[in-house]
Order: sequence, then C-alpha cells, then structure tokens
Amino acid sequence: MNFGICKLSLVPVRREPSDRSEQTTQLIFGECYEVLQTQEKWLQVRNGADGYEGWIDYKQHFPVTEAYFQEWNVGTHPRSMDILQTVSGTTAVTPIGIGSLLPFFDGINIRVGEDKMLYNGRATNPSMPYRENFLQKIALQFLRAPYVWGGKSIFGIDCSGFVQQVYGLCGHQLLRDAYQQVVHGQEVHFVAQARPGDVAFFDNEEGRIVHVGIVLEDQKIIHASGEVRIDQLDHYGIYNRDLKRYSHKLRIIKRIL
Repeated sequence: MNFGICKLSLVPVRREPSDRSEQTTQLIFGECYEVLQTQEKWLQVRNGADGYEGWIDYKQHFPVTEAYFQEWNVGTHPRSMDILQTVSGTTAVTPIGIGSLLPFFDGINIRVGEDKMLYNGRATNPSMPYRENFLQKIALQFLRAPYVWGGKSIFGIDCSGFVQQVYGLCGHQLLRDAYQQVVHGQEVHFVAQARPGDVAFFDNEEGRIVHVGIVLEDQKIIHASGEVRIDQLDHYGIYNRDLKRYSHKLRIIKRIL
C-alpha cells in the first residue's frame, strides 16, 4: 500500500480518473491519504482524515512512508488560523489557507514526510477545550467565500466542506458529505432549543439530505449557498432574505459539541 500527503495548498479529488470528471472533494495541505490503485496518470486515494475516496493526478502526489502515515493518523494536528499564510521549505514557499493541517507542528516547524518546513502564522491548539464563541468566530471568517462544488477552501467551498472545515478548526473531525455528517451528535428537537454551533440539516422532496449549515445566535444560520452567508432559520427551514422565500427545508438539528 502506498501513502501520500498533500503538499500543495489544494489538490482536486475527482469522481473518475479524468480531468473532465467532477470534483467531489479536495485534499488540503497537510492531509495524508492512502493510494488504493493506479490508472495511467491517476491515483485513486482514500483521505486519512475522513475516509473519502476519489482520484488525483499523479503529478500532485507526494509520497510518504507507511510509518509516517501511521504516525500522522494517530495524531491530532494543529491547523492554520490565518486566511492566507505560507510554509517555507529549503527550495520553495507554499501558500496555504485557513484550515490547512500543520503536521507535527512544534511552534516553529512542521514535518511533511522527511521535509521540515517553517510556519510562523497563527495555529489552533488541539489540546484546548471546545469554546462555543471560538466556533462562531471561525465560521464567520468564511463569510463571502464563494460556493464551489467539492470545495474545502475559503476561496471555494461547498456546504458540507464549510461545516467540516469549521469543526476541524475546533478540533473535531467530521465526515465529508452532509448525508454522512448527520450521523454525528444528538438530536435537538426544536429550533428554539438550538444553540450556536449546532448543525442543521436540510432535505429535498425525496427526503435525501442535501444541505447543511451551522446555527448562530438569534435563530440565524451560516451556510454555503452561492456564497457563505447568514440567513434566518425557523421550524420550516432557511429563509433567504435576498430571494424573499425559503431556500431549504429543515430536516433535523444535531448537537455535535
């Protein structure tokens, strides 16, 4: 079994081994993965963080040893808190965005495979207890980030990628898609009982969960729909103030932290 780590700011992960295939998710800097199989210039990988599978271009593959992968997999790594920052190696400087993982960060350097890289920005502290106001502060950092299908970056993100990134910055790894994330946490039975940081899920006419967002104070919700935005939430769903109509139908609210 081969292993790798994302050493670029982002790597697109596609449904099929083709540049024309849709992007279903992204690897972000510092995420490790297993290589499941190869097909010409494509590698099928499984993200070590959330188990999501897809295809990446072999030119964006940076191999690591199985020992490194296993060490990475059992650790809890800090994440970058700066909207945009850099990591510096001996030969290049790499831009990274908020939420990027900082493997084995010692306060100065990170370790990416056998390479040491300098990071001098702000980082989360995974050993600190969860703070409700911190989650809201992080979520608001993503306001106006454009919606991109499969995106996990502040420069392009989808609804479940947004929730996954915010919770990851708070030290809690969620699954990738909204229909998977709904398995986390305990149900909150009424909107009026929801607390900031709770996660609301929305379904379509077939009953399939297709959207997710994070509850804020005063029965508001922050979610990625066209852009990361704040709208009103009630027992029916999300009321979009710009469209002057409901945009999403509420299915369930879960308390994860």
